Amino acid sequence: MSSPPALTFEQQLISHHDYLLRFAQLQLRNRAWAEDAVSETVLAALAKPQAFQSRSQLKTWLVGILKHKVIDMLRLHGREISMGPQDDDGADLLDLIGFKPDGHFAHMPADWGNPEQDLRSQQFLKIMDTCVEKLPTTQGRLFLMREWLELSVDDICKELGLTATNLYVQLHRARLRLRECLELNWFATPQRLP
Repeated sequence: MSSPPALTFEQQLISHHDYLLRFAQLQLRNRAWAEDAVSETVLAALAKPQAFQSRSQLKTWLVGILKHKVIDMLRLHGREISMGPQDDDGADLLDLIGFKPDGHFAHMPADWGNPEQDLRSQQFLKIMDTCVEKLPTTQGRLFLMREWLELSVDDICKELGLTATNLYVQLHRARLRLRECLELNWFATPQRLP
C-alpha cells in the first residue's frame, strides 16, 4: 500500500481557510472584512512561502499573519463598526445581579477544576468561542483586541478613541459575561455565598 501523496503548500493553505475565516469573523464581526483579511493572509503566505520554515505548525504561522491583517482591518474600518441593539454603555445587568451592594460576589464562582486541561479540549474551545460570539458587539471586539490580538491598552484606546477607564469597564463586563456563560454551559452551577 502506498501512502497518499503529500499536500502541496497551496493545498495546505486551502485546508486552513475555514478556520482562518472563523477566527477573522470572531475578531471583526463582519464577514466581508473577515474574508478580505483571510485573502490577504493567504496572498502574503503565497508571496513568501520560504518565510514558513516549519518551526511551528502551518496553522499557527497563518494565524500569526492573520492577526496582523485583522489589526490592519480594524484600523482601516475602525470608525465603521456598527453598534448592535444589544450594546449599551449604561449599567450592565451582570453588574447588578453579580455583586452585592458591598462589592463582593453575590455568588461564589464555580470550581473550574483544571483550566489548562480544559483548554486542550476541542469541545471546551467550541463553547468558549460560542460564549465570545455572544458578547455584545463592543465588549466582544474590545475583549478580542486585548486578549487574543494582544493589543496594548494604549493602542486600543488610541484606535477607538476610548478612555482607559471605559476600556477597563468594558473588559470587566466582557469577562463577567464570559464567566457566566462558561459556568452555565461548561462548569458547575455557581454556589451561593453564605
